[in-house]
Amino acid sequence: MNPAPTISAVQSVVNDLLAELHAKSEGEKIGLTRELFSVILCEVGAKYATAASSESEIRTFLVSLRVDELALARACADGNNSAWEIFLTRYREKLYLSALRIAREDSAARELADTLYADLYGTSTREGRRVSKLSSYTGRGSLEGWLRTVLSQEYVNRYRRTKRLVSLDEESEEGVQFHAPEPQPVPPADPRLAQATDEALGLLSAEDRLALSAYYLDGRTLAEIARLLGVHESTISRKLDKLAKALRKKILAGLTRRGMSRRQAEEALETDVRDLQVDIRRSLAQEPAAPAFSKKTAEARVRDGPE
Repeated sequence: MNPAPTISAVQSVVNDLLAELHAKSEGEKIGLTRELFSVILCEVGAKYATAASSESEIRTFLVSLRVDELALARACADGNNSAWEIFLTRYREKLYLSALRIAREDSAARELADTLYADLYGTSTREGRRVSKLSSYTGRGSLEGWLRTVLSQEYVNRYRRTKRLVSLDEESEEGVQFHAPEPQPVPPADPRLAQATDEALGLLSAEDRLALSAYYLDGRTLAEIARLLGVHESTISRKLDKLAKALRKKILAGLTRRGMSRRQAEEALETDVRDLQVDIRRSLAQEPAAPAFSKKTAEARVRDGPE
């Protein structure tokens, strides 16, 4: 596919919207010029548009962006001190609280947050340019949600570096509890993710709903859920892992049925459940659309994995 028509279309729409979006972003207050903001918008637009995207669709996408947070993140990535001060004022405490929820211990949480600050600020360079994680933020979802995702991934990376030879089941046997990571937020303009998610959750068995609700919504440990269902912790660990994979597969299928490309569907799944326009707790609490599985059937599906 020749990308030229897409870039040309994006540039045309950006030119039409630039004055409005730059004013909305308040970029001038942090030294982000209209010209530089135009480059950023074109980059983001070209990343997600396709050759088949109409100018109307590109316009809708650009207008849906959180341009104020996009401008702040990119100004920080460029080393703007004023922007960085604003960033720290808004997000320092939120980052620490998110880190504490993940690490569960004060000193570990502060170390995790401090490591992320260095990556966000851009203490290293590549080919003479600052390398900042904030340069990859696109404004499609909240900056706070995106930061939670980066923080969770950093925690996972650190854990893997120190526990490279220890499996999840082995840790579960030893009583180690795992906190569910918080994924990236959904673009606010597209309701299809909420529809596909609600549909997939509606097909779960009663026992699967209970396990997911207890772990992801109520914050119960593997041990607590295991006692509740009368099984071993390692069984719950495997069950949750397979449920997550099966749900992802079903939601992806639901999104493609609703007109998304495979790439768009996978990007849409990089979301924070709290940003979805669907009541996850209600969906997990309602009666399943299909008859509930017997315990024997449910255990067989957990053992054999998702279809």
